[in-house]
Amino acid sequence: LAPEIEALAEVYGRMVFARAEDVALQQMPAAALAAWLAWYETTPDTPCIAICSTSQGDEWCKGCGRSFAEVQHWLAMSPMDKRAVWRRITREGVALRFTRYAERAAERPADCAGGAPGAG
Repeated sequence: LAPEIEALAEVYGRMVFARAEDVALQQMPAAALAAWLAWYETTPDTPCIAICSTSQGDEWCKGCGRSFAEVQHWLAMSPMDKRAVWRRITREGVALRFTRYAERAAERPADCAGGAPGAG
């Protein structure tokens, strides 16, 4: 196996054995964390599809499914925290990103900031 895959395989193997859905950042070996971060850099940064209802006063964005706080603090969030939000909104699958505008979301550029100024 490639070193990156081997490092992640050990972590994922332990997760499967423990039936864990995630692993604490402190528990990830350096090689596995580096491999995960390299993969993470290839994913879209933000779930925004430029239909931000939090800018209109909603507590939860109808476009992407994030909370007002998640939209406002997105740029300051760690990759692990962002990934947790992505997992939650994907699992819920109720935002427009996953329903009526799924095609639009797939075409959005990865650098979309979305919503109000300062939103991420």
